Amino acid sequence: METLWEMWWEMVLMEVSVSADALQDALGLRLVGPFDILAGKHKRSESSQPNFHLHWRHFYDPPELQTVLQGGADTQHHLGYYRDCPDALPVFIGENHARKGCTIAQLGDNLFSAVLLCVARQKRERGGKRDGAAVERLEAELKKEAELLGLSLEQKTKAMKQRDRKVVTKTFHGAGIVVPVDKNDVGYRELPESDADLKKICGAIAEAEDDESRRKAFAPVQELMTFVQFANDECDYGMGYEFGIDLFCYGSHYFHKVIGQLLPMAYSLLKREVFGEILQAHLANRSHDNLDQLMGK
Repeated sequence: METLWEMWWEMVLMEVSVSADALQDALGLRLVGPFDILAGKHKRSESSQPNFHLHWRHFYDPPELQTVLQGGADTQHHLGYYRDCPDALPVFIGENHARKGCTIAQLGDNLFSAVLLCVARQKRERGGKRDGAAVERLEAELKKEAELLGLSLEQKTKAMKQRDRKVVTKTFHGAGIVVPVDKNDVGYRELPESDADLKKICGAIAEAEDDESRRKAFAPVQELMTFVQFANDECDYGMGYEFGIDLFCYGSHYFHKVIGQLLPMAYSLLKREVFGEILQAHLANRSHDNLDQLMGK
């Protein structure tokens, strides 16, 4: 697990040792998010009121994910820091293709491992063909700096495996959520619907032919909301958290009102209020477009 100083230094070294052109040429990636702040881009923003909660926040990004590397526009490939709590250090680097869906893959616990894993994947996809000079140079530079920092280049580090044991449920995005659970198993209870059944319920609502059909299809959701209320009363805050994340990951605007009730409450009960603020800002401006908050509209 990195300290805050190590994370900051890692970002600085990434910025200094690997130019934006190197990442772009080799992998089609560019440094964004906190790197924009390091580069002072916010001081010369074209937008008069940038919302930093939404800066490079993609359609399926939960509040826990903060984009730091942006890829191609065709799939909206991006990588970011994933935190279980807003005031904690990242637990892994998450990867998502927003044009494809909500799945978040785990690429190690630092930026160097994540980028090197992208390099390795590109090599596999090339089927053994010789990589260009840009890729080879990038790989060598990153391995050198990672060794100097003493960073692990494993896709699943020891700390990540320890986190896996704390994950109460994977959720639709697959990266899992963590909530405090005491010795009496108070903190989380399972939803009474399987993921497959919940997706069917969501599909019936999103694909309903008319408002009346959609209203009737919402009945199971209302019942689940009642279960969440009971769970919250008994301090099993993880149920509402899971349900809200699953509805968010499904991606239909028909669930935004329910998500706006579930997740801010869950984050408040879990003392993760900043995530609630991010979520509410995102629901009000959820889009695949205009992700760079520093650009003028």
